[in-house]
Amino acid sequence: MINMNKVIKELPDMLSGNELQKAMSIIPKYDKQIQEDGSMTERLLKLSDLYSIYIPSQMSTEIYSKLYLGIIRSMQKKGNKLTVQQFNSTYRTMQNIKNKTGNQQYDGIIGGSDSFTIIGASGIGKSSAISRALNLIEANHVIEIEQPYTKILPCLTVQCPFDSSVKGLLLEILRKVDEQLGTDYAQTKRFTTDMLIGAVSQVCLNHIGLLVVDEIQNVVNSKNGKNLIGSLTQLINNSGISICMVGTPDSEIFFEQAMQLARRSVGLKYTALPYDEHFCEVCECLFSYQYVKNITYINSTTIEWLYQHSAGVISIVVSLIHDAQEIAILNGREVLDIKSLDEAYNNRLSMLHDYIRPTMRKKSIGNNKIKKQNIITTLSIKNSADIQTDLIQSLAKECKKDGTDIVEILSQHITIEVI
Repeated sequence: MINMNKVIKELPDMLSGNELQKAMSIIPKYDKQIQEDGSMTERLLKLSDLYSIYIPSQMSTEIYSKLYLGIIRSMQKKGNKLTVQQFNSTYRTMQNIKNKTGNQQYDGIIGGSDSFTIIGASGIGKSSAISRALNLIEANHVIEIEQPYTKILPCLTVQCPFDSSVKGLLLEILRKVDEQLGTDYAQTKRFTTDMLIGAVSQVCLNHIGLLVVDEIQNVVNSKNGKNLIGSLTQLINNSGISICMVGTPDSEIFFEQAMQLARRSVGLKYTALPYDEHFCEVCECLFSYQYVKNITYINSTTIEWLYQHSAGVISIVVSLIHDAQEIAILNGREVLDIKSLDEAYNNRLSMLHDYIRPTMRKKSIGNNKIKKQNIITTLSIKNSADIQTDLIQSLAKECKKDGTDIVEILSQHITIEVI
């Protein structure tokens, strides 16, 4: 049997606080010389550094902790007598399925370890956070144990097939294991789906700590969705592996349809960034990477504009600052300002306009003033599921008290269709 304590000791120590923030951060070197003396081509190419910047948020640190503990729990489930019993039981069932004799149902002897979800809208940085976290946890290496000799992958990441094909996912897991360990498990292409579940369970039992399945929202509109989740549940029970399912809010509806699936969907959920200190910090950092000839400095007006035109989605902020500079360099204006940002928003991000609509600050109207200090600019995301019930209730009470029209107020925050 494998001594899993040795495997766990091979993992880097768990980080926290400022040490974790520093380790997760990626701040490329800014090249002032290229900004001042570089050719147009050099400066345009240097703008790509904006996409490399990573400033960890609370979401980043929470995801790191969740993944790290998931790997540890998975490792602790293995390396005992139950592991051997599970391996033998799964092998016998696979033979029965192949020969069409005896018991053909897999027995989950070792039991499930841990499964959870990371749910968040596209572009908020959850995939980047997962990638940064796993780079720290895995330290980019395969753990090798001498007695008995085996190789362990602390984590394996795969994508949910677009059609939620169970067989496609299982073969992808085997292919990724072969790619990293130099094995040939994926040669079992002629296996039936039932036999593949057994084969992948054995591979997970022996070689994998945590399995991350990205794009899990693909199960929502697929007839194979529940079958795929059922297969993942079988993997958990047959291998003691931890499974993290990553997707957009669309997948929540699917998981909530049944108790069995809802229990598997417990985990982390994130929305776009609020207008807070972290958002301002990110904007200030991104804005400092200027390769136009005329340097400008960010102010509260520009930060507010960026929030209004990005819905707090960092990937959109990066695109706006990148494209605004690219446009300014190409047209000869050579300045990053509201005008160039507005041009980038209108010309490069026009396909997002239906989902991101800037909301202006609400001004006082007559005697029915809604007095609010420190008003934070809010964004409307069309058809968003992020509108909180308590916010609407609060607005309703205010409108009733002040005698104002709630429809008028809500139209400032969400898209309202009159039927």
